[in-house]
Amino acid sequence: MSEVKLSAQLRDTFGKGSARQARRDALVPAVIYGHGNDPKHVNVEAHGLQLALRTPNVLISLDIAGDGTELVIPKAVQKHPLKRSVSHVDFLIVKKGEKVTVDVAIVTEGELAAGGNMLETLQNTVSVEAEATHIPTEVTVSIAGLEAGATIHAKDLVLPAGTTLAIDGDVAVLQVVAPQAEEPAAEAAEGTEA
Repeated sequence: MSEVKLSAQLRDTFGKGSARQARRDALVPAVIYGHGNDPKHVNVEAHGLQLALRTPNVLISLDIAGDGTELVIPKAVQKHPLKRSVSHVDFLIVKKGEKVTVDVAIVTEGELAAGGNMLETLQNTVSVEAEATHIPTEVTVSIAGLEAGATIHAKDLVLPAGTTLAIDGDVAVLQVVAPQAEEPAAEAAEGTEA
């Protein structure tokens, strides 16, 4: 995964008023923490950040005016409930070669066996440990030909090299269920006449 370069500036004012002013100036308030360092409060360019956050677990190189560069990943993103624009971000400092624990999306491929079976998603993401500069964007699992009753556990997922599970391998992530039997229309009508 390549890193995205964004510019930021340190901020020394806090509260709703300064956060609103930053957003009016096309900036997003953020905090950078980790590695035992004191938290740094910054404002990050809003448009570039919005684009970068389209990639899950994106690696960002923040060029902080007058304070050097920090390599970070987003840990918590707050969005406006209606506009869906980013209103605040918590960044975690990472170092190249360091392992981090992140949630990665589970993506399915293939078709289930014939018969009207349905795929039930129990987990949309799986928690994995990977090197900060090689975080997978997703984990793909094949559901081709699976029959009703089949269950895929976390330990069944094929992870990229250098990536390990950060959860119990026996956690069920997907299962195939048989279609529900429909009641005949006559039985349904009898139940309503009483």
